[in-house]
Amino acid sequence: MKKIFKNKKACLPSRMVESRRGFSILETLVVLSVIVLLIAVILPSFQKMRDNQILKSTSLDVSSALDKARSQTLSSVNSSEYGVHFQSDKIVIFQGQVFSSSNPGNESIFIISPASISLINLTGGAVDLYFNRLSGAPDKAGTVTISISSLSKIITISATGAVSIN
Repeated sequence: MKKIFKNKKACLPSRMVESRRGFSILETLVVLSVIVLLIAVILPSFQKMRDNQILKSTSLDVSSALDKARSQTLSSVNSSEYGVHFQSDKIVIFQGQVFSSSNPGNESIFIISPASISLINLTGGAVDLYFNRLSGAPDKAGTVTISISSLSKIITISATGAVSIN
């Protein structure tokens, strides 16, 4: 069989002869669309998980502050009672039976944003309580609600001084 084309290149379309380098715009758009779709599906799950973790951490902080104030009272630290004052963005452990914001001995514990104390439901509508030196019982019982968007945890302070998180 004879060669029909001597020393001539085969006639191929130019796009098949050239090597393809890089990505086409269409390929780039498809990859970006898939990435955006994955982010749109996964991101809300991470946000809810983050909110749950912040809510859990904040609830434990409030519970720990109540336990610390009760423990300091029962240990007669500085021969005094200790209490806890509640605000939407922080809780304050104070010495004595009455909260004074100007007392330099106050220990502030800030609530992690976006969580906040949304409802304080203590006996008599109070926003603070202190613990009795002999029994460790609080002068006021009730609940404190911590919230983030639609999630919430309720901290219950019983008349005996026991603290529980629901």
